[in-house]
Amino acid sequence: QVQLVESGGGLVQAGGSLRLSCAASGRIFSTHRAAWFRQAPGKEREFVAAITPSGNTNYTDSVKGRFAISTDNAKNTVYLQMNNLKPEDTAVYYCAAAPLTSLSMSELRYGNWGQGTQVTVSA
Repeated sequence: QVQLVESGGGLVQAGGSLRLSCAASGRIFSTHRAAWFRQAPGKEREFVAAITPSGNTNYTDSVKGRFAISTDNAKNTVYLQMNNLKPEDTAVYYCAAAPLTSLSMSELRYGNWGQGTQVTVSA
């Protein structure tokens, strides 16, 4: 079973930046797609960004141009660079992975999940 551990969350003012990291227990990102999801208080978990082993990416509309997902296979890590953060980005962010190579925005298509990291953006 793949273990995923997120880090990098915190409190930031609107307009600021954070970089989330998700470290995997093995060398998986050359064979697994990866994604970030988030869940705000009182809301359902939603898709944020995804990346395939070949580097194809997809983003939800609300973060396009502000967030960037990337992987470092040598470090077994997937990142989410978040710039120009807004209060509505406040949520628990989760990374996810699956041993498939196509893009997917559905959480049902990911079988491995991290424990989440809190991101809070103040106005």
